[in-house]
Amino acid sequence: MKKSTMTLLSALLVAPMMTFAGSMMSEAPDKAEVYFVQPSDGETVGQTVKVVFGLRNMGVAPAGIDKKNTGHHHLLIDTDVPADLSKPLPATDKIKHFGGGQTETEIELAPGTHTLQLLLGNHAHVPHSTPVVSDKITITVK
Repeated sequence: MKKSTMTLLSALLVAPMMTFAGSMMSEAPDKAEVYFVQPSDGETVGQTVKVVFGLRNMGVAPAGIDKKNTGHHHLLIDTDVPADLSKPLPATDKIKHFGGGQTETEIELAPGTHTLQLLLGNHAHVPHSTPVVSDKITITVK
């Protein structure tokens, strides 16, 4: 009896959270694509790296603006795409947010090999239901 009560209680608590998380996701248009204009995969760069974001078949809108077929950029540095894409992306030293709608930036990286990847988020920093994610590129900082 206790086990079934706990299971029911858990279901009642989790279901609304899953519905809320699902309602935060947005659809991305077919053939939406995010990519790097600069730097190029395999490029050797200085410690200050100019990064230019490219986007096809979608528009850019700042965080907080819920407009269909838009999103804003997140730059992943030396990390993989998070496993759970139903939640807002955290802001960390490895996941940089560009919620103002920026399409380029300069970042400082230590000498060595680094990976970069772009992931588009919607108005709530949540990746789209079909994630719009770039290929991961590798750069060498001298």
